[in-house]
Amino acid sequence: MNNLTHLECSLCRKTYQAGNIYNLCDCGGPLLVRYDLEKARKTWRRDQVSQGPDSMWRYAPMLPPRAESIVSLGEGMTPLVRTPRLGARVGAADLWVKDEGLNPTGSFKARGLSCAVSMAVELGIKKVAIPSAGNAASAMAAYAAAAGIESHIFMPQDVPQSNYIECKAFGSKVTLVDGLISDCAKIVNAGVKIEGWFDVSTLKEPYRIEGKKTMGYELAEQMGWKLPDAIFYPTGGGVGIIGMWKAFEEMEALGWIGSRRPKMIAVQVEGCQPVVRAFEKGEQRSQFWDNAHTVASGLRVPKPLGDFLILEAVRNSGGTAIAVSDQELIDAGIQLASDEGMFVAPEGAACVSALEKLLSSGFLKKSEKIVIYNTGAGLKYLEAYSTRFPRSSSAEQDKLGGLITPR
Repeated sequence: MNNLTHLECSLCRKTYQAGNIYNLCDCGGPLLVRYDLEKARKTWRRDQVSQGPDSMWRYAPMLPPRAESIVSLGEGMTPLVRTPRLGARVGAADLWVKDEGLNPTGSFKARGLSCAVSMAVELGIKKVAIPSAGNAASAMAAYAAAAGIESHIFMPQDVPQSNYIECKAFGSKVTLVDGLISDCAKIVNAGVKIEGWFDVSTLKEPYRIEGKKTMGYELAEQMGWKLPDAIFYPTGGGVGIIGMWKAFEEMEALGWIGSRRPKMIAVQVEGCQPVVRAFEKGEQRSQFWDNAHTVASGLRVPKPLGDFLILEAVRNSGGTAIAVSDQELIDAGIQLASDEGMFVAPEGAACVSALEKLLSSGFLKKSEKIVIYNTGAGLKYLEAYSTRFPRSSSAEQDKLGGLITPR
Protein backbone atom coordinates (compact mmCIF):
# COMPACT_ATOMS: atom_id res chain seq x y z
CA MET A 1 0.00 0.00 0.00
CA ASN A 2 1.39 3.37 -1.01
CA ASN A 3 -0.26 6.77 -0.52
CA LEU A 4 2.18 8.93 -2.49
CA THR A 5 0.41 11.63 -4.52
CA HIS A 6 2.92 14.29 -5.63
CA LEU A 7 5.99 16.36 -4.78
CA GLU A 8 5.84 19.92 -3.49
CA CYS A 9 8.46 22.65 -3.29
CA SER A 10 9.21 23.66 0.29
CA LEU A 11 9.75 27.27 -0.82
CA CYS A 12 7.32 28.25 -3.60
CA ARG A 13 4.82 25.35 -3.16
CA LYS A 14 4.95 24.41 -6.85
CA THR A 15 3.82 20.80 -7.32
CA TYR A 16 5.44 18.06 -9.38
CA GLN A 17 4.03 14.80 -10.66
CA ALA A 18 5.22 11.68 -8.86
CA GLY A 19 7.07 9.04 -10.86
CA ASN A 20 9.54 11.33 -12.60
CA ILE A 21 13.18 12.11 -11.76
CA TYR A 22 13.71 15.42 -9.95
CA ASN A 23 16.35 17.11 -7.88
CA LEU A 24 15.46 20.65 -6.75
CA CYS A 25 12.48 22.80 -7.73
CA ASP A 26 12.91 25.32 -10.56
CA CYS A 27 13.21 28.01 -7.84
CA GLY A 28 16.00 26.10 -6.10
CA GLY A 29 13.90 24.89 -3.19
CA PRO A 30 14.04 21.32 -1.86
CA LEU A 31 11.14 19.10 -2.89
CA LEU A 32 9.02 17.31 -0.29
CA VAL A 33 6.99 14.14 -0.82
CA ARG A 34 3.24 14.48 -0.20
CA TYR A 35 0.68 11.77 0.49
CA ASP A 36 -3.07 11.24 0.49
CA LEU A 37 -3.41 11.61 4.24
CA GLU A 38 -7.20 11.36 4.23
CA LYS A 39 -7.04 8.01 2.45
CA ALA A 40 -4.26 6.78 4.74
CA ARG A 41 -6.25 7.78 7.81
CA LYS A 42 -9.10 5.55 6.66
CA THR A 43 -7.00 2.58 5.58
CA TRP A 44 -4.06 2.46 8.02
CA ARG A 45 -4.44 2.48 11.80
CA ARG A 46 -1.61 2.90 14.25
CA ASP A 47 -2.46 -0.43 15.91
CA GLN A 48 -1.55 -2.09 12.59
CA VAL A 49 2.02 -0.73 12.63
CA SER A 50 3.38 -3.47 14.90
CA GLN A 51 2.29 -6.07 12.33
CA GLY A 52 4.84 -4.69 9.87
CA PRO A 53 8.51 -5.68 9.51
CA ASP A 54 11.00 -5.01 12.28
CA SER A 55 12.55 -2.14 10.33
CA MET A 56 11.62 1.35 9.18
CA TRP A 57 9.57 -0.25 6.42
CA ARG A 58 6.78 -0.92 8.93
CA TYR A 59 5.82 2.66 7.96
CA ALA A 60 5.74 1.82 4.23
CA PRO A 61 2.27 3.36 3.64
CA MET A 62 3.88 6.75 4.32
CA LEU A 63 7.05 6.10 2.33
CA PRO A 64 7.44 6.66 -1.43
CA PRO A 65 8.71 3.43 -3.07
CA ARG A 66 6.55 0.54 -4.15
CA ALA A 67 7.15 -2.71 -2.29
CA GLU A 68 8.99 -4.33 -5.19
CA SER A 69 11.52 -1.46 -5.33
CA ILE A 70 12.61 -1.52 -1.69
CA VAL A 71 16.32 -2.05 -1.01
CA SER A 72 16.68 -2.84 2.67
CA LEU A 73 19.49 -4.00 4.95
CA GLY A 74 17.33 -3.99 8.08
CA GLU A 75 17.53 -0.26 8.88
CA GLY A 76 15.42 1.30 11.62
CA MET A 77 13.76 0.12 14.85
CA THR A 78 16.83 1.20 16.79
CA PRO A 79 16.81 1.03 20.61
CA LEU A 80 15.38 3.79 22.79
CA VAL A 81 17.45 3.46 25.96
CA ARG A 82 16.61 4.93 29.37
CA THR A 83 19.77 6.49 30.84
CA PRO A 84 19.23 6.94 34.61
CA ARG A 85 22.87 7.36 35.65
CA LEU A 86 23.53 10.01 33.03
CA GLY A 87 20.25 11.66 34.00
CA ALA A 88 21.15 11.69 37.69
CA ARG A 89 24.54 13.23 36.94
CA VAL A 90 23.20 16.07 34.75
CA GLY A 91 19.91 16.60 36.58
CA ALA A 92 17.36 15.05 34.19
CA ALA A 93 14.85 12.68 35.77
CA ASP A 94 13.45 11.22 32.53
CA LEU A 95 16.29 10.99 30.02
CA TRP A 96 16.52 8.68 27.01
CA VAL A 97 18.97 8.06 24.16
CA LYS A 98 17.75 6.93 20.74
CA ASP A 99 20.75 4.98 19.46
CA GLU A 100 20.99 5.25 15.69
CA GLY A 101 24.48 3.76 15.77
CA LEU A 102 22.91 0.30 15.49
CA ASN A 103 21.72 0.90 11.93
CA PRO A 104 23.48 -0.73 8.95
CA THR A 105 26.84 1.00 8.35
CA GLY A 106 26.63 2.36 11.90
CA SER A 107 24.59 5.56 11.49
CA PHE A 108 21.16 7.08 10.91
CA LYS A 109 22.18 7.76 7.31
CA ALA A 110 21.08 4.21 6.50
CA ARG A 111 17.45 5.28 6.77
CA GLY A 112 17.66 8.05 4.20
CA LEU A 113 19.86 6.17 1.75
CA SER A 114 17.72 3.05 1.89
CA CYS A 115 14.77 5.15 0.77
CA ALA A 116 16.71 7.17 -1.81
CA VAL A 117 18.34 4.11 -3.41
CA SER A 118 14.98 2.32 -3.42
CA MET A 119 13.54 5.22 -5.41
CA ALA A 120 16.56 5.18 -7.72
CA VAL A 121 15.71 1.55 -8.48
CA GLU A 122 12.07 2.45 -9.06
CA LEU A 123 12.92 5.38 -11.34
CA GLY A 124 15.52 3.46 -13.34
CA ILE A 125 18.54 5.47 -12.19
CA LYS A 126 21.82 3.62 -12.84
CA LYS A 127 24.49 6.00 -11.47
CA VAL A 128 24.39 7.93 -8.21
CA ALA A 129 26.83 10.41 -6.71
CA ILE A 130 27.15 12.03 -3.31
CA PRO A 131 29.32 14.56 -1.46
CA SER A 132 29.65 13.45 2.14
CA ALA A 133 31.38 14.14 5.44
CA GLY A 134 31.55 10.37 5.87
CA ASN A 135 28.54 8.40 7.08
CA ALA A 136 26.20 9.27 4.22
CA ALA A 137 28.86 8.02 1.81
CA SER A 138 29.17 4.73 3.69
CA ALA A 139 25.41 4.25 3.63
CA MET A 140 25.00 5.12 -0.04
CA ALA A 141 27.86 2.81 -0.97
CA ALA A 142 26.22 -0.07 0.90
CA TYR A 143 22.73 0.40 -0.55
CA ALA A 144 24.03 1.05 -4.05
CA ALA A 145 25.98 -2.21 -3.81
CA ALA A 146 22.85 -4.03 -2.63
CA ALA A 147 20.89 -2.55 -5.54
CA GLY A 148 23.57 -3.14 -8.17
CA ILE A 149 23.84 0.59 -8.91
CA GLU A 150 27.08 2.40 -9.75
CA SER A 151 28.10 4.86 -7.01
CA HIS A 152 30.50 7.80 -7.01
CA ILE A 153 31.60 9.29 -3.70
CA PHE A 154 33.41 12.53 -2.88
CA MET A 155 34.65 13.08 0.67
CA PRO A 156 37.10 15.41 2.42
CA GLN A 157 40.55 13.81 2.54
CA ASP A 158 40.52 13.88 6.37
CA VAL A 159 37.30 11.85 6.55
CA PRO A 160 37.31 9.13 9.26
CA GLN A 161 39.22 6.07 8.06
CA SER A 162 36.23 3.81 8.69
CA ASN A 163 34.15 5.68 6.11
CA TYR A 164 36.85 5.55 3.45
CA ILE A 165 37.45 1.82 3.93
CA GLU A 166 33.73 1.01 3.94
CA CYS A 167 33.12 2.86 0.68
CA LYS A 168 36.05 1.16 -1.03
CA ALA A 169 34.96 -2.25 0.25
CA PHE A 170 31.43 -1.71 -1.10
CA GLY A 171 32.92 -1.11 -4.55
CA SER A 172 32.23 2.61 -4.86
CA LYS A 173 34.39 4.93 -6.90
CA VAL A 174 35.85 7.15 -4.16
CA THR A 175 37.55 10.53 -4.56
CA LEU A 176 39.14 12.28 -1.57
CA VAL A 177 38.98 16.06 -1.86
CA ASP A 178 41.28 18.69 -0.33
CA GLY A 179 38.45 20.72 1.20
CA LEU A 180 35.08 20.54 2.94
CA ILE A 181 31.79 18.86 2.01
CA SER A 182 30.85 22.08 0.19
CA ASP A 183 33.87 21.61 -2.09
CA CYS A 184 32.86 17.99 -2.69
CA ALA A 185 29.37 19.19 -3.64
CA LYS A 186 30.77 21.44 -6.37
CA ILE A 187 32.51 18.45 -7.97
CA VAL A 188 29.36 16.35 -7.84
CA ASN A 189 27.33 19.17 -9.38
CA ALA A 190 29.75 19.40 -12.28
CA GLY A 191 29.74 15.63 -12.76
CA VAL A 192 25.96 15.47 -12.94
CA LYS A 193 26.08 17.38 -16.22
CA ILE A 194 29.14 15.63 -17.65
CA GLU A 195 28.85 12.06 -16.33
CA GLY A 196 25.07 11.73 -16.04
CA TRP A 197 25.09 10.98 -12.31
CA PHE A 198 21.99 11.43 -10.18
CA ASP A 199 22.87 13.77 -7.31
CA VAL A 200 21.89 12.27 -3.93
CA SER A 201 23.15 15.27 -1.91
CA THR A 202 21.27 16.22 1.25
CA LEU A 203 17.87 17.69 0.26
CA LYS A 204 18.87 17.91 -3.42
CA GLU A 205 16.54 14.98 -4.01
CA PRO A 206 13.18 14.34 -2.29
CA TYR A 207 13.62 10.89 -0.77
CA ARG A 208 16.40 10.81 1.84
CA ILE A 209 14.26 12.96 4.11
CA GLU A 210 11.48 10.37 3.86
CA GLY A 211 13.70 7.66 5.28
CA LYS A 212 14.96 9.93 8.03
CA LYS A 213 11.46 10.99 9.06
CA THR A 214 10.89 7.42 10.26
CA MET A 215 12.92 8.39 13.32
CA GLY A 216 9.90 10.48 14.30
CA TYR A 217 7.36 7.71 13.65
CA GLU A 218 9.52 5.24 15.53
CA LEU A 219 10.01 7.47 18.55
CA ALA A 220 6.25 8.05 18.81
CA GLU A 221 5.57 4.32 18.60
CA GLN A 222 8.24 3.43 21.16
CA MET A 223 6.84 6.04 23.57
CA GLY A 224 3.25 4.83 23.27
CA TRP A 225 2.32 7.58 20.79
CA LYS A 226 3.15 10.35 23.26
CA LEU A 227 5.99 12.61 22.17
CA PRO A 228 8.67 13.76 24.65
CA ASP A 229 9.05 17.30 25.92
CA ALA A 230 12.36 17.91 24.16
CA ILE A 231 14.48 16.34 21.42
CA PHE A 232 18.21 17.03 21.03
CA TYR A 233 19.49 16.50 17.52
CA PRO A 234 23.07 17.00 16.20
CA THR A 235 22.66 19.32 13.25
CA GLY A 236 24.94 19.26 10.23
CA GLY A 237 22.65 19.10 7.22
CA GLY A 238 19.76 18.99 9.69
CA VAL A 239 17.53 16.65 7.71
CA GLY A 240 16.82 14.58 10.83
CA ILE A 241 15.06 17.56 12.42
CA ILE A 242 13.26 18.43 9.18
CA GLY A 243 12.18 14.82 8.67
CA MET A 244 10.91 14.33 12.22
CA TRP A 245 8.98 17.60 12.06
CA LYS A 246 7.34 16.36 8.84
CA ALA A 247 6.57 13.02 10.51
CA PHE A 248 4.84 14.75 13.43
CA GLU A 249 2.64 16.72 11.01
CA GLU A 250 1.73 13.54 9.14
CA MET A 251 0.96 11.60 12.32
CA GLU A 252 -1.30 14.37 13.58
CA ALA A 253 -3.16 14.32 10.24
CA LEU A 254 -3.50 10.53 10.59
CA GLY A 255 -5.02 11.01 14.04
CA TRP A 256 -2.17 9.18 15.76
CA ILE A 257 -0.89 12.05 17.92
CA GLY A 258 -2.15 15.43 19.08
CA SER A 259 -0.90 18.91 18.27
CA ARG A 260 1.68 19.16 21.07
CA ARG A 261 5.27 19.12 19.84
CA PRO A 262 8.62 18.55 21.55
CA LYS A 263 11.05 21.43 21.82
CA MET A 264 13.38 20.75 18.89
CA ILE A 265 16.95 21.55 19.90
CA ALA A 266 19.55 21.88 17.14
CA VAL A 267 23.07 21.12 18.39
CA GLN A 268 26.16 22.33 16.55
CA VAL A 269 29.84 22.90 17.37
CA GLU A 270 31.72 26.11 18.03
CA GLY A 271 33.88 25.56 14.96
CA CYS A 272 30.86 25.31 12.62
CA GLN A 273 27.59 26.83 13.85
CA PRO A 274 25.74 28.52 10.97
CA VAL A 275 22.29 27.49 12.26
CA VAL A 276 23.04 28.70 15.80
CA ARG A 277 24.19 32.07 14.47
CA ALA A 278 21.09 32.45 12.29
CA PHE A 279 18.83 31.46 15.19
CA GLU A 280 20.41 33.95 17.56
CA LYS A 281 20.16 36.75 14.96
CA GLY A 282 16.52 35.96 14.17
CA GLU A 283 17.34 35.26 10.53
CA GLN A 284 15.45 32.87 8.25
CA ARG A 285 18.52 31.58 6.43
CA SER A 286 22.08 30.91 7.56
CA GLN A 287 25.30 32.35 6.19
CA PHE A 288 28.25 30.22 5.05
CA TRP A 289 30.52 29.43 8.01
CA ASP A 290 34.11 30.16 7.04
CA ASN A 291 36.97 27.89 8.13
CA ALA A 292 34.66 25.21 9.49
CA HIS A 293 36.47 22.76 11.78
CA THR A 294 35.50 20.08 14.30
CA VAL A 295 36.34 16.51 15.25
CA ALA A 296 32.64 15.71 14.73
CA SER A 297 32.85 15.30 10.96
CA GLY A 298 29.08 15.07 10.50
CA LEU A 299 28.69 18.56 11.96
CA ARG A 300 31.19 20.16 9.60
CA VAL A 301 28.56 21.50 7.19
CA PRO A 302 29.23 25.22 6.53
CA LYS A 303 25.74 25.98 5.18
CA PRO A 304 22.82 23.51 5.25
CA LEU A 305 20.58 23.68 2.18
CA GLY A 306 17.52 23.20 4.39
CA ASP A 307 18.52 25.80 6.98
CA PHE A 308 15.17 27.61 6.71
CA LEU A 309 13.29 24.39 7.44
CA ILE A 310 15.51 23.61 10.45
CA LEU A 311 15.01 27.10 11.87
CA GLU A 312 11.26 26.91 11.28
CA ALA A 313 10.98 23.66 13.24
CA VAL A 314 13.16 24.94 16.07
CA ARG A 315 11.26 28.21 16.43
CA ASN A 316 7.76 26.80 15.99
CA SER A 317 8.44 24.18 18.64
CA GLY A 318 9.77 26.65 21.22
CA GLY A 319 13.16 25.01 20.94
CA THR A 320 16.61 26.49 20.56
CA ALA A 321 19.96 26.13 18.81
CA ILE A 322 23.18 25.74 20.78
CA ALA A 323 26.86 25.09 20.10
CA VAL A 324 29.43 23.20 22.20
CA SER A 325 33.19 22.88 21.91
CA ASP A 326 35.11 19.86 20.64
CA GLN A 327 36.62 19.38 24.08
CA GLU A 328 33.18 19.42 25.70
CA LEU A 329 31.70 16.90 23.30
CA ILE A 330 34.58 14.44 23.64
CA ASP A 331 34.39 14.76 27.43
CA ALA A 332 30.65 14.13 27.26
CA GLY A 333 31.04 11.11 24.99
CA ILE A 334 33.54 9.49 27.35
CA GLN A 335 31.35 10.25 30.35
CA LEU A 336 28.27 8.75 28.65
CA ALA A 337 30.25 5.61 27.87
CA SER A 338 31.26 5.17 31.50
CA ASP A 339 27.82 6.16 32.82
CA GLU A 340 25.71 3.95 30.57
CA GLY A 341 27.90 1.62 28.50
CA MET A 342 27.03 3.46 25.27
CA PHE A 343 29.92 4.48 22.99
CA VAL A 344 28.44 7.17 20.78
CA ALA A 345 29.57 9.29 17.86
CA PRO A 346 30.98 12.75 18.67
CA GLU A 347 27.85 14.24 17.10
CA GLY A 348 25.63 12.43 19.59
CA ALA A 349 28.01 13.29 22.41
CA ALA A 350 27.60 16.97 21.52
CA CYS A 351 23.95 16.64 22.52
CA VAL A 352 24.93 15.43 25.99
CA SER A 353 27.05 18.52 26.52
CA ALA A 354 24.26 20.73 25.17
CA LEU A 355 21.79 19.08 27.54
CA GLU A 356 23.98 19.93 30.52
CA LYS A 357 24.10 23.57 29.45
CA LEU A 358 20.33 23.90 28.93
CA LEU A 359 19.51 22.21 32.24
CA SER A 360 21.98 24.48 34.01
CA SER A 361 20.50 27.61 32.39
CA GLY A 362 16.94 26.61 33.30
CA PHE A 363 15.79 26.34 29.67
CA LEU A 364 14.83 22.73 30.47
CA LYS A 365 13.37 21.41 33.71
CA LYS A 366 14.55 18.31 35.54
CA SER A 367 11.09 16.70 35.27
CA GLU A 368 10.79 16.94 31.49
CA LYS A 369 10.98 13.85 29.28
CA ILE A 370 14.04 14.37 27.12
CA VAL A 371 15.37 12.35 24.17
CA ILE A 372 18.89 12.63 22.77
CA TYR A 373 19.53 11.29 19.28
CA ASN A 374 22.89 9.61 18.90
CA THR A 375 23.34 9.53 15.14
CA GLY A 376 26.24 7.09 14.86
CA ALA A 377 28.46 4.49 16.46
CA GLY A 378 31.50 5.70 18.39
CA LEU A 379 33.60 2.97 16.79
CA LYS A 380 33.45 4.91 13.53
CA TYR A 381 35.32 7.81 15.14
CA LEU A 382 38.36 6.22 16.73
CA GLU A 383 40.61 9.00 15.43
CA ALA A 384 38.59 11.58 17.39
CA TYR A 385 38.54 9.61 20.64
CA SER A 386 42.14 8.38 20.35
CA THR A 387 43.35 11.88 21.22
CA ARG A 388 42.27 11.09 24.81
CA PHE A 389 43.59 7.55 24.82
CA PRO A 390 46.92 7.57 22.96
CA ARG A 391 48.59 4.21 22.59
CA SER A 392 51.94 3.48 21.02
CA SER A 393 53.78 0.20 20.94
CA SER A 394 56.59 -0.16 18.43
CA ALA A 395 56.51 -3.93 18.87
CA GLU A 396 53.03 -4.06 17.32
CA GLN A 397 53.50 -1.70 14.37
CA ASP A 398 53.89 -4.46 11.79
CA LYS A 399 50.95 -6.51 12.97
CA LEU A 400 47.59 -6.39 11.23
CA GLY A 401 45.11 -4.42 13.33
CA GLY A 402 47.27 -4.80 16.42
CA LEU A 403 46.35 -8.49 16.64
CA ILE A 404 48.66 -10.91 18.42
CA THR A 405 50.00 -12.91 15.50
CA PRO A 406 53.21 -14.81 14.80
CA ARG A 407 56.00 -12.73 13.30
